[in-house]
Formats: sequence, C-alpha cells, structure tokens
Amino acid sequence: MWLRLIVILTCLFISTPGFAHSADQHVLGTILAIDATHVEIKTTKGQPVTVRVNKKTRYKDESNPKGANMPEVGDRVVIKATKDEKVLLATDIHFSSAKRAPAPIRPVPVP
Repeated sequence: MWLRLIVILTCLFISTPGFAHSADQHVLGTILAIDATHVEIKTTKGQPVTVRVNKKTRYKDESNPKGANMPEVGDRVVIKATKDEKVLLATDIHFSSAKRAPAPIRPVPVP
C-alpha cells in the first residue's frame, strides 16, 4: 500500500515540470517584409508566416551583439513568439545580416 502511494507521488512530482513548459513557438526563416507592427517570414519549408511585434519585442543582431541594428529584408531570423488569439506575437527576434563580405581578390601571377 505504501509502496504504491510512494510510486504515484514520485510520478506526479517528476511529471510536474512538463506541465509548466511555456507555449512559446519558434519561427525560423528569412524576412520577406518588416515594419513597426509585423514581420513576414518565409520559413525553411517555404511557407510565409506573419508575426506581430510590439514595444516589448527584443531584437538581437547575432553578427554584432552590442549594436542597435534592426533586421532588414533578406536577413535570416529565429523568432521566439507566443500565440495570442490565433496570432503569433514576437517576444525575441534573433537575426543575422544577409550581407556577405566580398570574396578576396586573388593576386595576379606575374609572368
């Protein structure tokens, strides 16, 4: 009897952290359009997704963490969002600039 009670209580305590997991969603892709109220993303599967942004949304440039840059069209992003009334609301936007450094110029051999 006591053994069953201990096993049941142990199972309940072990499974409790699983219930506390937040309902955050992640959106990965490339920015198609961006303005002050929303970001449109083309996901890695090719589907367009619209994510709303607000004043609490935090932006982080992975290529320049101390900079105050904003994402631009063509940048790759990972957006952490919450679902609010069937609409995704961004809490964090991590982005990386799509601009690449130019390829180094090869020296011309001297004959």
